[in-house]
Order: sequence, then structure tokens, then C-alpha cells
Amino acid sequence: MNKPCRMTLTTAPTGLLFTLPNLTALRADVKPAALFGDHMVLQQGMSVPVWGWADPGEQVTVSIAGQKQSTTAGADRKWMVRLTNLRASSDPVEMTIAGKNTIRTVDILIGEVWFGSGQSNMDFVVSGDMAKYPGMAQRFAGVANEAEEIAAANCPKVREFRVPLKTSELPLEDVVGKWQVCTPATVPGFSAIGYFFSRNLQKAINQPIGFITSAFGASCAQAWVSKDVLESDARLKGIMDGFATQVAAFKSAAADNPAPPAGARGGRGNPLTNQHNPYVLWNAMIKPIQPYAIKGVLWYQGESITEGLQLYPVVMEHVITSWRRQWGQGEFPFYFVQLAAQDAASNRPEVREAQAQALKVPNTAMAVAMDIGEKKNVHPKNKQNLCDRLARIARANVYGEKIEYYGPMYDSIAVEGQSIRVKFTHVGGGLVARGGDLKRFQIAGADKNFVDAAAKVDGNTIVVTAPGVPAPVAVRYAWHRWPEGASLCNADGLPAPQFRSDDWESPEPVPAAGGAAVVRAWSGQRPPRV
Repeated sequence: MNKPCRMTLTTAPTGLLFTLPNLTALRADVKPAALFGDHMVLQQGMSVPVWGWADPGEQVTVSIAGQKQSTTAGADRKWMVRLTNLRASSDPVEMTIAGKNTIRTVDILIGEVWFGSGQSNMDFVVSGDMAKYPGMAQRFAGVANEAEEIAAANCPKVREFRVPLKTSELPLEDVVGKWQVCTPATVPGFSAIGYFFSRNLQKAINQPIGFITSAFGASCAQAWVSKDVLESDARLKGIMDGFATQVAAFKSAAADNPAPPAGARGGRGNPLTNQHNPYVLWNAMIKPIQPYAIKGVLWYQGESITEGLQLYPVVMEHVITSWRRQWGQGEFPFYFVQLAAQDAASNRPEVREAQAQALKVPNTAMAVAMDIGEKKNVHPKNKQNLCDRLARIARANVYGEKIEYYGPMYDSIAVEGQSIRVKFTHVGGGLVARGGDLKRFQIAGADKNFVDAAAKVDGNTIVVTAPGVPAPVAVRYAWHRWPEGASLCNADGLPAPQFRSDDWESPEPVPAAGGAAVVRAWSGQRPPRV
């Protein structure tokens, strides 16, 4: 049985009686950040920071797996050591953090740590049975084959740390939370993405997997970027100025009415508690996690694009590059989910195209979810197939497994008389039409009028024609919010994402969250070839 985390206090001088409040007033105990608790997973094979707080000038020693690292707390009470040469191990170890008091943390595994962030589809938990698991109730919950998945979730080498939902005007130092070992009793409250990805990866590499979930439903990308980074980009000045105006107005109103009705300062009325706004989630849910050693990041966000499609790729590049810089671990992998198909304006093809621009940033990859969406549900329950794709990306690109990890990716076209030949990368064992026939291809001539077209596989290419287009110049595939019947995949069963060969602007404005139309035109810049 695991030993509880326990603390040893120094003894008061003989003859003096100290109550607990008096003792607390005299000094502060050594305290690690919340991430460093029982059942945690530490990253193997790299420098591992361990940090916390103590009295100024207090010496702190961290001991684990045969090594000791010591430091002295600064004037700000902060301390940090860096562990080295931690080797992957499924055998639990203990960590001791000693200063004037001693803290012992137990059941620690050493393996691979991944970080998951974004909005509700990342926060989405395994069980939707609120009556059976009332303490784990979530708005976004319940995977396909839920009962069977929960019963089979005896995975003690998989652990999750969930960061509570929180916003903040200023950067915070710590979070509240604890590591959970994956069992049928605990997995109902795990992030479904975190669980299925970790389970698949753990089986593939046979190492412990820790997953840190820090996600907030309906959040926008700019909420996850620090204030200084956002302010450094002139392209984002409108967003930042608008938010500053909202905050000033809210604070002025609060000063004039110091006792508003109950609830008037919460929710969407307070810009500082609105997860659509700049930096409020970075302050509360990212800053306290950095620089916990991680292998990489999974990201699932996109429906809440209020900055417009022109600026969304700008903000996403800042998410990736600024997190890497702040973590100080180099260009760690950043893998994101392209939005699933859904018959909703938020999931239009222009939105998915804007997401794909992140592939221009080094060491990124995109999991395609277009074929596993639900027509009227923004939270599709088939998280298993999606996580198979995410895990494949990691297995191939991080862990060196020789497997295909993408479906067919658009490369180029060649016009051949009345037809267009489409070339691809990642054809794997060959191009396949799932279900028999290729559907959802369109071509257009110089008039830019796209019509449905016939398509057939020809070796590792596809030839597209339409009787009414004798001189085609452009082709599109699955260019629809709900491209039902889109069937192109490779022999590995991995689907092709939507694509287009043209760069013509969309004829319609793309709605932002809440339904307001974004008037900025999307340039139609295609994602890079992969």
C-alpha cells in the first residue's frame, strides 16, 4: 500500500509552548509546487526541474533515485533544482524534499510526460454517467463504448494531473491538483484524449506515461498566450486594445458600485473571467506548470475563433513558439487536432484550413478528425480513433517507429486536358476509396465555379474530371463543413484531410463565436506540404 505524503516539523525549543499559528508565523515550511506529489510521472532522459517555496536563504535538498540536488531559496522564497539522468522505470521510487521540514512523495514513476491543452474536446472526460460518478460531473463527457472502456482501464502506468478551470489577471505561481493513477474507478474523470493517447502510447513504448490536462471549454487561442508576447506583435494590437478597454470599463464600474448584485462580477460580464480573452488562461493554467519537464504537447481547439481567420494562425504560432521558449526545452513536439466535420459554421473548411497553417512551425503535426465527427454534435464521442492517430504521430516522429502516421496529403496538381491529376505524399501502401467510390471532389475552370466531379485512383495519384468543365484549373476535396461520404484514405486506413489547389478567397464571411461575422477575408494560403 502506498505511504501517505507526510511532513516532519522541527521541534520547538525546550520550555517554550508554541501553538500551530505561532509556529506558522515564525517560519514557512518547505513546499513543492502541486505537480510534485504522490503518483506523479517524471520525464526521463532530460533535465527535470523541481521547484517550490521556503524561507529566504533556507537550504533545500531534493533526493530521488540515488541522486541529491541542493539549492538555497531566494529572497522571493522560491527555489529550484534540476534532476539529471533519470531513466525510465515502472518500479515506483520516492522523492524526499528536505529543508527545515521534510516532505516525502511516494509511488513516482519515470517515463514520458505529455501536456494537453485547448478547449472542451480536450477537457472532455471519459464518462458521461453523471449519476454514477457525481464527483466527476462534466458538461462535456462520455465516449463511445463507455462502459467497456471504463471496465478495461486498469492501466497503473498511466497517470493524469488535471488543472482546475481558472482565469487570472496576473500570472499565478501554483495550481491546485493531484496525480491520479488510471483505474476503472478513476478513469471516468480522465480527459478522454489524455487517456486514450496515453494508453496507446504506453502499450507501444512500454514506459510509464504521465498526462497533464490543462484545458478550458470554449477558450480562444489568445487566452493561452502571455501578455508580453501578445503585446509584442503589432498585428494583435486591436485585440489587446479592445481587451484593455473592457477591463478598464469593468473596473471603473466596479469602483462606482462596490456592492453589485450577487453574481454581477462573475461570468461573461467580467472580462477577466472570460476564457475568450487574452492571456487570462496562460496566467492561471500555463504559467504555474512551466517548466515541468514534458516530452510534448497535444492541442485540441478551434471552434472559438473570435480573432478572425487572418489572425488565428498568427496567434497559434505564438502559442507554439512562446510555450517552447518559456519551457526552455527546445522545439518540443506540438501536435494538434484539426476540427472534426460538423454541420456548423464554426467547422467550415476555411476554419480547418486556418488551423493547418500551424504546420509551418517546425516539429508540428496535425491529426485529421474530419471523418469521425458528428453532424450536430461539437463533441464527437469517438475519441479512440482520433487518439490512435495522435499516438501514431508520436510513435513515428518521437519514438522512431516505422509506421505511417498520416493519410494522403495533398502535394500538387497537373492539368491534363479535360482532367486534373492530383499528387499526394503519405500514400503508404496505396490510395484507397473507403466504401468503394471516391466522393466529394470538385473542379472549376477559370470562372471559379466549382462543380461536383468524378474521381478515380490511378496508381499513387487521383484523376478528376467533370463533363461541364472542359478546361479545369483547380480542384477541391471535402470542401464543406459536413463532407458526408468523403472517402479518400491510404491502405493504413488513415484519412486524407480536406484540400484545395486554389487560393481564391471565400465568398462568405466566416462567423466568429457568438455568430458575429468576421469581415476579414481569408487569404486562402495553403498549409505546407508534409
